[in-house]
Amino acid sequence: MAEFLQSVPPEKAANLSAVTLAFVGDAVQSLIVRRNLALECDRPAAQMQRMASEKVSAVGQNAQLARIEKLFTEEEAAIYRRGRNAKKPTKAKNASVAEYNRSTGFEAVIGYLYLTGQFDRIEQLLNV
Repeated sequence: MAEFLQSVPPEKAANLSAVTLAFVGDAVQSLIVRRNLALECDRPAAQMQRMASEKVSAVGQNAQLARIEKLFTEEEAAIYRRGRNAKKPTKAKNASVAEYNRSTGFEAVIGYLYLTGQFDRIEQLLNV
């Protein structure tokens, strides 16, 4: 079984599908948002769940993306474009198609950074 924080070579992560990177990135962002909420506010779990859902949604991720997209490295921008343009197995529920596509690109970047062990960079991008 792989270690929780064990990284993979960038080439291996880059060869994963953009949708797979987004799958990982969604989970990573969700965990970080939940950790931050747990440490920063003493509220009922249901309220923290609603707060987390606002950030880890296509709409919330688009708002975050608007703040950080200009900070992407060339490598991150390429991963973002792959994720944004990828054919997705599901459709947007509470967001426009454009928001959903952009959020998938955002998640792909976070997934790539996590898999390659760039944890400080994830924190930097998510805390802007």
